[in-house]
Amino acid sequence: MGYSGSLVWLRHDLRLADQPALTAALRRGGPVIPVFIDAPAEEAAWTPGGASRWWLHQSLQSLATVLEKCGSRLVIRRGDSLAELLALARETGAEAVFWNRRYEPAITTRDAQIKLQLRAAGLTVESFNGALLHEPWTVANQSGKPFQVFTPFWRHCLAKPEPEAPLPAPKQLPAPDRWPKSTELAALGLEPRPDWAAGLRAAWTPGETGAHAVLRRFCAAALAGYTGNRNRPDLAGTSRLSPHLHFGELSPRQVWHALRLAGDANAQLAGWRSSQFVAELGWREFAHHLLHHFPHTPTEPLRAEFKHFPWQDDADALRAWQRGQTGFPLVDAGMRELWRTGWMHNRVRMVVASFLVKDLRLPWQAGTRWFWDTLVDADLAQNTLGWQWTTGCGADAAPFFRVFNPVSQGEKFDPQGDYVRLWCPELARLPAEWIHQPAKAPANVLANAGVKLGINYPEPIVNHATAREVALEAYASIKGKVPQ
Repeated sequence: MGYSGSLVWLRHDLRLADQPALTAALRRGGPVIPVFIDAPAEEAAWTPGGASRWWLHQSLQSLATVLEKCGSRLVIRRGDSLAELLALARETGAEAVFWNRRYEPAITTRDAQIKLQLRAAGLTVESFNGALLHEPWTVANQSGKPFQVFTPFWRHCLAKPEPEAPLPAPKQLPAPDRWPKSTELAALGLEPRPDWAAGLRAAWTPGETGAHAVLRRFCAAALAGYTGNRNRPDLAGTSRLSPHLHFGELSPRQVWHALRLAGDANAQLAGWRSSQFVAELGWREFAHHLLHHFPHTPTEPLRAEFKHFPWQDDADALRAWQRGQTGFPLVDAGMRELWRTGWMHNRVRMVVASFLVKDLRLPWQAGTRWFWDTLVDADLAQNTLGWQWTTGCGADAAPFFRVFNPVSQGEKFDPQGDYVRLWCPELARLPAEWIHQPAKAPANVLANAGVKLGINYPEPIVNHATAREVALEAYASIKGKVPQ
């Protein structure tokens, strides 16, 4: 006797391999109906930004193509998720719904209600972990409370059993006798009009196939030198896996086992388990751990005294930062890279974030919002952790008095200025000695390089040394304060 069909509700898990929800539907037997529901309003205050929507379109398109090769289809719907799932169950005769869990506060609340309602309607409903090595509620300190410091958190995680081997991708998916109606992908309006995404298209190949190509390339070419090169924006030293992980085109379990295989094949990588790159996977886990246990932190500081911080309201300064027109080349290069490609090197992310909250004393929430709209890897947990870390108001954060100097950071991590030359071409002819501080370059050097400060490249919008002192005074004013 065959089973009725199963709906597999796809969200941030746009892949076929290592897909627990899909595997559960196949094991149950009967037709499998993959479905994606466009319901941005259900994301509460964090509806996907422009860069994320562009990526989502490409990833759904890629997934639909792969599903067709497996004899299946991607059914797309718009509207209320619960209503659409119930409608699809009626239309297809499906009696089970499977999905992989998400961890954003608004989504976990929604999913819990949907699970109750679907079960009340008589459907079998199960959800799975397809996005993390360790789910937030499975990790606690000796007092049974959430960790707020990374090192003991990650040590605790590494002491747990090895992640299981990834599940293989199915070669065929059983189809229903008749497919339900589906909305055209283009009708979701995910791609920008007018089209500003040429730089994103040039930089990325969204989808499961593209994700695995990036992972293979990283393991073969960059993993061995990761610790030494990861802070160099002028080098291809990072993995660039973050958007693929965010959209679930790749699972962290797949990354873990790819590293293990690389370590088995190359003695130089034998210590991969204790490597800096694996620790970066740990920070991703830590971010989700914190968001789950402290759901207010996307908009409010974890350290309550920062509610008293005297932030400035300066629209012109914010606009200069957003457009990469601050007069500090490393900051400007990073912000232009972000606008053009939807991504920014992690070292530069820290520098531009420090500049916003400490040099300009603009609120970190303004930074999170800009990153949310412009990053292809915009992830609520990691965006929150990164900004609160740099500001000094979050868990295991850098102290506020750690103020990144954008000039010395550039000289240290972009020593020849190649990164700045790429994204600030008006400075390309400056010698390395001056490229990170053109405002201090001799007049003849500027003239020879064709740099006209205030005309084709801005004067610095702040004096860094003075801004640092003012920021530290502002921080001193809130120390020990308790919010009312």
